[in-house]
Amino acid sequence: MKTNLDLQQFYEHTYSWLISYVPRFIIGMFILLGGLWLVRVLMNQLLLKMHAKEIDPTLKPFLMSMLGIALRISLIIGVMEIMGIQTTLFATLLGTFGVAVGLALSGTLQNFASGILILLLKPFAVDDQINTKGIEGTVTSIQIFYTILTTFDNLVVIVPNSQLSNQVITNMSRQLTRRLDISYQVPNNIDAGDLTRVISQTLEKCGQCLKSPAVRIGIGELLPEGYALSISVWTNAANFYENKLLIQGMLLQAIKDAGIKIPGM
Repeated sequence: MKTNLDLQQFYEHTYSWLISYVPRFIIGMFILLGGLWLVRVLMNQLLLKMHAKEIDPTLKPFLMSMLGIALRISLIIGVMEIMGIQTTLFATLLGTFGVAVGLALSGTLQNFASGILILLLKPFAVDDQINTKGIEGTVTSIQIFYTILTTFDNLVVIVPNSQLSNQVITNMSRQLTRRLDISYQVPNNIDAGDLTRVISQTLEKCGQCLKSPAVRIGIGELLPEGYALSISVWTNAANFYENKLLIQGMLLQAIKDAGIKIPGM
């Protein structure tokens, strides 16, 4: 009799458990499958919008991966709750693990966040010439954690993105044109009009000089034994340094051909 009673109790408990948890399990599985399908649809839609908005190709995989993981983890936790599985311990372990990883990788995460901001806000782009903390060069690659610059003497400089996001950056390529300023210290025995005329005629023939904005030539400063002649000429930003060398060489030769002797030249 006792055995039959135990079996009956076992069957009753089993039946009660099945009635209670099987529907939850079935509903949870349907929600899981539907949720995974919905996440995939949302990810595809987001990818299309990223293409439409021309989000940086380097940033797309990371954003998609992070968002996909976050959505799937949230979905799994929700399904576990529906199935009646206690998620308190799971959430505690996940939180503890996240804090530990965050502390261990604080510098790396800071570079990661800065890299995302750089790729989104685009203070500079690949092939731009920038200057930061005295380092001047051309941006050859923007990665999630660091940016690679090639200096004008062909050195490769790897700069952590956290430094770039917290420092003043001079982007020398954002504007298409740049102004070249040249100054000559001239003694009083040299007529400013003659010197200005030689320089003006030379710059008019210069192929590297832009016609607009116009060239400005004038006395920038009066000195005890002479004056400083200031010259401002505009040129293309992409070839600024090459143009600077050519323009200064042309002016030097033109001044010498005109028979004007400036000390130090």
